[in-house]
Amino acid sequence: MMDYRKEFERWLDSPALSEEEWKELDAIRSDENEIKSRFRGPLEFGTAGLRGVMGVGLNRMNVHVVRWATQAFAALILAEGDEARHRGVVICYDCRNNSPEFAMEAACVCAANGIHVRLFDALRPTPELSFAVIEYGAVAGINVTASHNPAAYNGYKVYWSDGAQLPPQHAAAVAQRMSEIDIFTDVSTIPFQEALEKGMIEYLGAETDELFLKNVMGQAIDPSPVKAVADNFRIVYTPFHGAGHKLVPEALRRLGIKEIYPVPEQMVIDGNFPTVESPNPENPEGFYLAVDLAKKVGSELIIGTDPDSDRVGVMALGKDGEYHTITGNQMGALLSDYVIEARRRAGTMPQRPAILSTIVSTPMTRTICEANGVHFQETFTGFKFMAEKINQYVAEGTYSYIMSFEESYGYMMGDYVRDKDAVTASMMIAEMAAYYYQKGMTLLDAVDALYAKYGWFRERTLNIYMEGVDGPERMAALMASLRAAPPAELAGQPVIRMRDYRDGTIAVPGLGVVEHMELSGSNVLYFELENDTNVVIRPSGTEPKIKIYVLARGKDAEESLARLESVSAGAALLGKD
Repeated sequence: MMDYRKEFERWLDSPALSEEEWKELDAIRSDENEIKSRFRGPLEFGTAGLRGVMGVGLNRMNVHVVRWATQAFAALILAEGDEARHRGVVICYDCRNNSPEFAMEAACVCAANGIHVRLFDALRPTPELSFAVIEYGAVAGINVTASHNPAAYNGYKVYWSDGAQLPPQHAAAVAQRMSEIDIFTDVSTIPFQEALEKGMIEYLGAETDELFLKNVMGQAIDPSPVKAVADNFRIVYTPFHGAGHKLVPEALRRLGIKEIYPVPEQMVIDGNFPTVESPNPENPEGFYLAVDLAKKVGSELIIGTDPDSDRVGVMALGKDGEYHTITGNQMGALLSDYVIEARRRAGTMPQRPAILSTIVSTPMTRTICEANGVHFQETFTGFKFMAEKINQYVAEGTYSYIMSFEESYGYMMGDYVRDKDAVTASMMIAEMAAYYYQKGMTLLDAVDALYAKYGWFRERTLNIYMEGVDGPERMAALMASLRAAPPAELAGQPVIRMRDYRDGTIAVPGLGVVEHMELSGSNVLYFELENDTNVVIRPSGTEPKIKIYVLARGKDAEESLARLESVSAGAALLGKD
């Protein structure tokens, strides 16, 4: 840990601070814990960039940290040569407090380093940034967003020329460069207006939206059911105060959906997220306004996108008259099955099709793919890993991916993005829901039909929070203890195999390491239990918590649920002292 008190005093004495920033620090002079929290070390720059609570300090998101990270990122771009400088970067931001300001600061640092900047003229969905990097041939992209984190957070995501988030080696180079330069004295910047007038910064606007939407609509497979049910099929939509507010409803309209009902209170752009505790579409409690509206207008389907519109959550009407969540795993399975069947009906299935998902997502997808002769590929968590595999397919001419997803409500289709895309996913979910609506089924009915066809799978994600200054050490200690003394059983169930994705080994209790996997290099432990249930454990890359994924299967609904409940209860004890 660095000398946090010395760093605190250095910031207080720095002429780079505004009067307001200085007052914020001066107010905590006597609060040792707060000083330690803000200055114990810098925010860690990883493959997801930066993410943290906003405020003044080295361990907070603020203009100084944004400039510092951008200066280091600029060095990576300049090392690619003069052509890269001209190709430039695309910069985007979401609805969060300070996001426009942070984006402008990043643009000014890039411009001062001679790197051409295309800056969106207002907030945009994250997938549109990925699209713009590819479309305009930029060398990189920067997105100011904290995705679905609470309102106090902001973040800084970085993308490379393939439209995917920064690969690990580039992220490491940026982190190394940040450690070599001073946050105040080694950063170049230029007044925004001057850079704009000199053409070093240019705006992107409606023309890019139109190009993006053209590609989105190109993913529609069979809009005919939408046309058939358009007069009666209703969709309630909420952007949770964020960046999906324009393009998601527009994509639904272009698909042919006539009855779209946005939630008025949540169509208001507001980084304080006044109507919800958390703007995360994984949390069903955030949909209460959408549920009220759906009951009022008689809609069977609710779609919600997170603040940067890369994740999408769905609720559907059940036979009990209430609205129930379609989980990310269930939606991934539904879309996999639908895309396969719809493409076959439409005659648009490519040769050697492939679907990708992650090691922590439902095994049901593999079952669906194997039953349909579709190649299935697992990757580590994060769309950058799926993007790498897809790029490999393209380079080698092996498979044509038709869809990819991860359990945390992220879905991707098409060659025009290399990140999860709630705009395209919302459109495809609407097409699929209209197809089932025409058959007299809701998406909940479709989930049950899927279970009956492919088997009864259940999944649950548990979060063990380890907050505070010692949080990272406690997380590391738990993972180390599980490796040093692997449990012989979990929740009363014998462990038959343990996969360690850090070194790629597969171990069997009593025998030790028996084989090696293709995948390695990620801090993930995967326990296969005797009762056809798996438990996956990994530290979160963006929040102070250990994530535990329970993946169960049974011969029917009752058995699969019983196994899920039993193993979840046992797995939840792992983080207890």
